[in-house]
Amino acid sequence: MIIDDKIIALDNDGYLENIDEWNENIAIKIAECENIIMTIEHWNIIYLVRSFYLKYNISPTMRMLIAYINSQDQKSKSNSSYLFRLFPQGVLKQATRIAGIPKPSQCL
Repeated sequence: MIIDDKIIALDNDGYLENIDEWNENIAIKIAECENIIMTIEHWNIIYLVRSFYLKYNISPTMRMLIAYINSQDQKSKSNSSYLFRLFPQGVLKQATRIAGIPKPSQCL
């Protein structure tokens, strides 16, 4: 993938190979490939996903993500229905890919 005249390495599943290369422009490009137009709601979840990863050094499971969102005083967003509305092809798959963190182990 080329963004801002820079080659960004992705693995075979479309995940960033180097988490340190992530920025919002890359996230927008990955989201476009996922047919997602980023809104403030999306960004909120993406930054929570990144925060979880940076804190615990693992990609979250759905249960972990919901608990983490709830712990961040975002109770209205800590349910799977809300998350699937934002990431309809799979919350963990799409949100982690857009957030630039490694593929969750439970994503096949």
